[in-house]
Amino acid sequence: MDRAPDEEPPRRPSWRRRVPLAAIAALLLTGGLLLALGTIRQQPAPPPSAGRSAPPAGASAAPRSPEPSAEPRVTPLPPSRPVSITIPSLKVTSDLEQLGLGKNRAMETPKDPAKAGWYRPGTTPGAIGPSVIAGHVTWDGVPAVFFELTELEPGDRIDVSREDGTTAEFTVDRTATYPKDDFPTVEVYRNLDHAGLRLITCGGAYSEKDSRYADNVVVYASLTGHRGV
Repeated sequence: MDRAPDEEPPRRPSWRRRVPLAAIAALLLTGGLLLALGTIRQQPAPPPSAGRSAPPAGASAAPRSPEPSAEPRVTPLPPSRPVSITIPSLKVTSDLEQLGLGKNRAMETPKDPAKAGWYRPGTTPGAIGPSVIAGHVTWDGVPAVFFELTELEPGDRIDVSREDGTTAEFTVDRTATYPKDDFPTVEVYRNLDHAGLRLITCGGAYSEKDSRYADNVVVYASLTGHRGV
């Protein structure tokens, strides 16, 4: 969200091998998943995390290792393009745009603030690895699709409908807030032995001077079921 426009998010990693130190260093240098969602059209006031105190300056709101969901994990699904996302506890339903890399090799952001977007060079939701879906928090002072993302609690459900007719059911492991200058790139993108999902938006204080939010909000979730074909 606050990195140079020529920085490129990492592409889908192979889960079958460990990430070498050189690859980790490259991820850190590129800034990974720091999405440009804090644009000039963003305005203040996403809600604070329910039941959580704000972290001190320069600190994250949660530990750096995702805690696994208490729900049992299931066998990952084969790859299939996601078409929509539903978050029942937030009453959010959105078709999904496809996000790629822009002309400056920076990750694209959703064109419609009412819609979330799936990062298509990455894992498809339900397949093994970390799948990424991003959305705006506000737009021209109006709440956008992920305005209440910080309200998600462990155990909440996230459903992603896929092109093959299946719906991948995820359970929230945790929600974390990170200063943009301390975004955990490797943690968000690291290889997984299960099907994971990361929802990302902006949060924290909004700077009128810089036209950006101070933080990134990341929801970590794991595949715990599926239905359909």
